[in-house]
Amino acid sequence: MPDPTVPPTPPVPLDALLARADLGLRRIAGPADPAVVLHWAHTSEMADPYPYLLGGELLLSAGVHIPDGAGTGYFDAYVSRIVAAGGAALGFGVAPVHDTVPGALVEACEMHGLPLLEVPPRTTFSAVARALWQLMAQARTAELRRVTEAQQSLATAAARPNPVPSVLQQLARRLGGRAVLYGSEGTRIAAAGPDPGEAVRTTLAKLAEVVRPSGEEPSPSSASDTVAGLRLVAHALGNGEGFVLGTAAPQRDAGDHTIASVAAVLLSLLTGERHSGSGAGRSSALVRLLLGAAPAEVAPLLGEDRWRVVHGRPDGRVAPDPVAASALGAALGSSLVDVAGEVVRVLVPDGRTVERVQGWTLGVSTAASPRDWPAADTQAARALARARATRTPLLRHGDRPAALTDLVPPAEAAAHARALLAPIEQSPALVDTLRTWLSLHGSWDRTAVALDVHRNTVRQRIARCAALLDADLDDPDVRMELWFALRTP
Repeated sequence: MPDPTVPPTPPVPLDALLARADLGLRRIAGPADPAVVLHWAHTSEMADPYPYLLGGELLLSAGVHIPDGAGTGYFDAYVSRIVAAGGAALGFGVAPVHDTVPGALVEACEMHGLPLLEVPPRTTFSAVARALWQLMAQARTAELRRVTEAQQSLATAAARPNPVPSVLQQLARRLGGRAVLYGSEGTRIAAAGPDPGEAVRTTLAKLAEVVRPSGEEPSPSSASDTVAGLRLVAHALGNGEGFVLGTAAPQRDAGDHTIASVAAVLLSLLTGERHSGSGAGRSSALVRLLLGAAPAEVAPLLGEDRWRVVHGRPDGRVAPDPVAASALGAALGSSLVDVAGEVVRVLVPDGRTVERVQGWTLGVSTAASPRDWPAADTQAARALARARATRTPLLRHGDRPAALTDLVPPAEAAAHARALLAPIEQSPALVDTLRTWLSLHGSWDRTAVALDVHRNTVRQRIARCAALLDADLDDPDVRMELWFALRTP
C-alpha cells in the first residue's frame, strides 16, 4: 500500500533540480547518485529539524541556527538527525548569515552520505521551492499523458479480432517488460514481451497461484515480488473464473499500476464472464430490475445474499470515466460498477475484503441484504465524505476492533492490546504522545505543554499514529478502544 506520508505527485530527481541553470545550485558534498529524488521542499532554521520532517525533503537552511564557535560535534548531530528523519538533501543558503558553507557541515554531509547543495545569494528559497513544484507538475503531466495513451492503445487492442494477445502485447510494450495470462488451472494461455528467464517465470507462476481463488478462503487481489531486478505482480481478474494476469517489468510506479489495472479490466471482460453462468445471471438480474422487479427478488441471481456498497472518488479533480470505473471494479473484485457524477459506486460481495486502491478514496458500507441496499448506499456516501474530509484512503462505516470490555480475561485483554498497538509499539514517542493526547481529550496545546514539545510535533505524531494504526482518531469509539489498550497492563 502507498505510504500516506508521500504525496501523489511524482518525485523529482535531485539532478533535475541541479540542472536548472536559473537557480545556480551546486552540489558540494554527498553522493552524486541519480536515484536520489525529492518529494517536497521545506525551510527550517531549527537546530533539530527531525520532528518537522516526513522524509524525502530538500531541507533549506541559511544556518541561522548555528551557534558561534560550533564545532564538528554540532554539525555531525545536525546532519545525522536529518538523515534519520529521511531527508533527501540539504540546501545551504550563502548570505546573509554565512559567507561560505561551513567546512564542518561539508564534512558531516560527506560522512553521512547526505547531498549538500550550495544555494547562491541571488537564489531565494522560494525560487528553489517553486522550481521543484514546477518540475513535479511537469512530471505529473507526463505521467498522465503516458497513462492516457496507454489506455487508448489497450482499448484499441481489445477491439481487434484477436483481442487477448493484442492486449498483452500492448501491455508488455507500455510496461517495457513481460505480460502473461494464466488460465484457471495455472496453465499459460498467452504471453507477450521478452522472456525474462526461468527464475522469473517460476516466481510469477507461483504468484498467480497465490491470487487465484481457491474456494476456501478469500484470496488477495494481487501479489508481488522482485526477482533479478524485475518487479513481478500477479492480478486476479475480476471474472471469478480463476484467470490471472502476470507482469514482470523493471519498474512499478503509480502510472504502471494504473496501466496494468486497465489491462486487467479488459482481460476480465475478454476471458468469459459474459459467457458464464454468473454473467448470465447478473444480466438477467439487471433486466428484471429495469422491468420493475424488486431488488430482493433478483438478488439470488447475483449469487450472493449480502453485499457491501463502496463509493469511490479518484484523488485529484479528475472526474471518473468508464475505464477508470471499470479499473476500480476490477481492483475490488466486482463487475457491478456505476459511475454517478464524480463518484463510482460498486457492489462488492460480503465475502470479498475491500482494501485500499491506489489513487482512490473509498467509503465502505456494512454488509447488507437487498432490502437494505438503499441504507447501505447512504452509509457508503457518508463514509466517503468523512474519508475525504480526513484525507483517509479508505473508511468503513462503523468498523472497529472488538471492544476490550468484551475481553474479560486479563490475559486476553493484554494480548488484544498488544495486537492493536503493535504498529506503534517500537516508537515510545508515538505511544506516549497518543496516551497523553487521548487523556487530554485531543487538545493539541495541552498535549504539547504536557510533553514539552511544539504543537506541530504533536499533530505530526498523532497523524503518524493514525496512519500506522489505520484508524480514524476522530471516531470516539476508536479513541475509547485505544485508551483501554494503552491502559491495559
